[in-house]
Amino acid sequence: MTTAKLVVQPIDINFSLKNKIYEALRESIIAMDIYAATEDPRLDERQLSEDLGVSRTPVREALARLEQEGFVRTVPRKGVFVVRKTKKEILEMIMVWAALESMAARLATQHATDEEIQGLRRMFSTFQNSQAEAKIDEYSDANIHFHQEILKLSHTELIPRMAQNLFIHVGAIRRRTITEDHRASRSIIDHMHIIEALEKRDTELAERLVREHALNLAEHVEKNVDYLD
Repeated sequence: MTTAKLVVQPIDINFSLKNKIYEALRESIIAMDIYAATEDPRLDERQLSEDLGVSRTPVREALARLEQEGFVRTVPRKGVFVVRKTKKEILEMIMVWAALESMAARLATQHATDEEIQGLRRMFSTFQNSQAEAKIDEYSDANIHFHQEILKLSHTELIPRMAQNLFIHVGAIRRRTITEDHRASRSIIDHMHIIEALEKRDTELAERLVREHALNLAEHVEKNVDYLD
């Protein structure tokens, strides 16, 4: 059975120890494929302290903070687990993400520079001519990065911040489903159309295409994703 593994790096303990441990764990949780297995990924407090090169006390404090924010949950006598959402919860998250990202695209047509928009196109320069399926791992990473960048191109602070806690789950579902039903090939076509709309500064079209792209993910999850039930 495939299991998800949290990959963390040792940190410098001389500055803002608690915050650095929290950020290291949070970023590692965001980066992991939490829906790769059928069970909630379990976090080993002792192993985490060894990986980070710190004592268990600040790791325990960081995990408590992550639990308050809904990233992990503690099960008595069993341990700490990364929170996985139900199918219904994932669908709701995708709907909210669609609203945030489509508004970000709308604002990007008004505030993003030509160079910033060109940066989106450069992300996919190696995936032309049906190469997305052939380089699926690389494309999956580029796909995730693309959606994060759309939020940033809004040139607002609040939209990316509001999307942070959604991203751990929406991003993980994007990674899990990108290999299903030729979604990668269709995804890159959608991305190219979105980029073209941004380049033309077509506000209404960019907003609509981004929203439809997210809702297509929701439709796929609704019809095909049974491992969340």
